[in-house]
Amino acid sequence: MVFTLIAAGKDTISSTLSWLLWLVATHPDVERKILEEIERESDKGTSRFLISKDELNGLVYLHATIYETLRFYPPLPFEHRCASEADVLPTGHRVKKGMRMLFNIYSMGRMEEIWGKDCMEFKPQRWITEEGNIIHVPSQKFMAFLTGPKTCLGKAMSFMQLKFIVSAILWNYKLDMVECRIVKPTPSIVLSMKDGLKMRVSKRCLVSS
Repeated sequence: MVFTLIAAGKDTISSTLSWLLWLVATHPDVERKILEEIERESDKGTSRFLISKDELNGLVYLHATIYETLRFYPPLPFEHRCASEADVLPTGHRVKKGMRMLFNIYSMGRMEEIWGKDCMEFKPQRWITEEGNIIHVPSQKFMAFLTGPKTCLGKAMSFMQLKFIVSAILWNYKLDMVECRIVKPTPSIVLSMKDGLKMRVSKRCLVSS
């Protein structure tokens, strides 16, 4: 189980990290809210390189940003299942025993009938309640970590890793896209960014309040 978490999480984490940093860099309002949250939740205003594990729990907006990134760019864009018995899907489609079904998770994250008319807008706030908590979305709707008995065992670990890395990078460095850079995915088992993520990195100068 430990080997599976390490082996399966390496490429999926790096894929998500690339898309997340790109989306944040191209949405200044999202970046600003993440920085404000880090400063508010961290001890003594963020003079350290890393925040503590306990402080990660308060990074609700960053948590929501990760969810929204995974909605647009799930690390595993496709998944398939084989029916062990004949069944009828909620849509009325009949499934024969042994039939293989393909799920396009990438497309599901961009469907208006699932996410509403603003499905193509990058809005981390769609994952946050008025009280400031993360909204629970059924795994049948948000399948980045699959669903049912096959739900990914490393979900909690993945969020912890991403929040540690992203909070450290964004607080300490400013990321800017390279001009004339076209970002698009490469069709593969893992949804990687074609030609990688090319950005200009500079030291961020922030003064704590």
